[in-house]
Amino acid sequence: MNQLLKQILALFFQGLLYVTPIFIPLYIIYSIFNSIDNNIKEWLNIDVPGLGLVVAFILISLIGWLGKMFITQPIKHELKKLLDRAPLIKVIYNSVQDLLKAFVGKEKKFNQPVLVNVNPMTNLEKLGFITQEDLSDFQVEEGKIAVYFPHSYAFSGELYIVPKTQVKIIDKKSAEVMKFIVSAGVSKS
Repeated sequence: MNQLLKQILALFFQGLLYVTPIFIPLYIIYSIFNSIDNNIKEWLNIDVPGLGLVVAFILISLIGWLGKMFITQPIKHELKKLLDRAPLIKVIYNSVQDLLKAFVGKEKKFNQPVLVNVNPMTNLEKLGFITQEDLSDFQVEEGKIAVYFPHSYAFSGELYIVPKTQVKIIDKKSAEVMKFIVSAGVSKS
């Protein structure tokens, strides 16, 4: 009986962990709305349906703006100053940030999956993603492109410069190809 009670309490507290982040903001919004609605009725002697909701929306948006201006931006500014003092850390940070943006940012870079013949003698091929087609800034001969090859079971990879003639575009979604590569071919696309 004692063990059963412990399990029930553990499940109760686990449920609280899931419910609390949802209900606390909802309760705060409801309280603000209700308080504003009641105060408007009391102070102005008018009953305008929905006015409390509009005022609550404006108030919460204003708090969001103030938080962004006086909390988030200063913290970002201080972190940037700190990174500027440590050039090696800044390079690593920016590289990781760029890689993350390439995977999940607004401008996803890994959107062109390819199959590359990396060894024509043995017909060895690798799956990858085209990252750059114009490499003239790096004095790379024309006809070569940059292909990123992610590693399996890791958040890393290698960049190869390969002849376009050895690259075959794959007609599949990038996410499916990435899943296949990262799972070492175990996952089906």
